[in-house]
Amino acid sequence: MVEDTRTAARADQLRPLNPLRPLNRPKPVTVQVECGVPVAVIDGAHRRRIERIQDRWHVDDEWWREPIQRRYYQVALDTGTVRTLYRDDADGGWYEQRY
Repeated sequence: MVEDTRTAARADQLRPLNPLRPLNRPKPVTVQVECGVPVAVIDGAHRRRIERIQDRWHVDDEWWREPIQRRYYQVALDTGTVRTLYRDDADGGWYEQRY
């Protein structure tokens, strides 16, 4: 068990536990889309075909502040890797959500 340090919690000391990582950084990665659905992830010279979409969901939140509108896809690639990708409807970019 961690001992209580008895210091006050401060907002400037908070940090996100799981920051988002844009797919196009640090190296160019794009998502190939057909009929509005992702079909491949292109990472540099490697094209990974999406074998199947395991799950998909839509997040539409915080309309009272800066709106969050995202379409998530949990995909299985031809390499066996499972990734969670999302398209940000606000900026049109594709991102990977790591857990």
